[in-house]
Amino acid sequence: MSTPKLLTISGSLRKGSYNRMLLKEAAKAFGDAEVIEADLDLPLYDGDLEAAEGIPAPVQALADQIKAVDAIVISSPEYNKGIPGVLKNALDWVSRVEGAVLKDKPTVVVSAAAGRTGGETAQFMVLHCLTQLQVRLMPGPAVLVAGAMNEFDESGALQNELYLKTLATRMQALRAEVA
Repeated sequence: MSTPKLLTISGSLRKGSYNRMLLKEAAKAFGDAEVIEADLDLPLYDGDLEAAEGIPAPVQALADQIKAVDAIVISSPEYNKGIPGVLKNALDWVSRVEGAVLKDKPTVVVSAAAGRTGGETAQFMVLHCLTQLQVRLMPGPAVLVAGAMNEFDESGALQNELYLKTLATRMQALRAEVA
C-alpha cells in the first residue's frame, strides 16, 4: 500500500491550541503518513450565500481534502459545554458539498479541554453530528485529555502515559482500517 493520507481537523483556530498538540500526537501514533491539516477559517454557513455564489472556495478546498484522504482524526475543545462553532460550521458547509464527502470515511474523534471531563460533552456532540454525515466512526476508548494545560510540555508533547496509550490504541485501529 502507498503511504496513507491522514487529515487532521482541529475544532480550535488557535495555532497553539491543546487540540492541535493532541492532533500532532495522534499523527505520530498513526505512524508513517502524509498528514494534511485542515483549515477551518471558513465563512459562516448562509443559505443565501450558497444560493447566490455556490460553495465558497475554502469550503470546496476542505471537501477536496476530505475526498483525497484515507482517514480523518478530529480533535475538539469544549466551549460552554458544547461543540465549537468553527467545527460545527465546517461540518454544516461540508454537508452541502455534492457527493457526501464524509460518507464512509474512517474517523476518530478525540478532545482536549481545560475542564475535568476533557471535553466529553463536545466530543459527544461532534460524534452525533458526524453520525448524520455517515462517517465510519472508529470505536474504542475515549481520548479525553482533561486539564489540558497540565498535560503537554513546553514543546507541545503529551506527557500522560495513559492518554498516550489510549491515543495509540485508537490511532493503530484507524491505521488498520485503512491498511
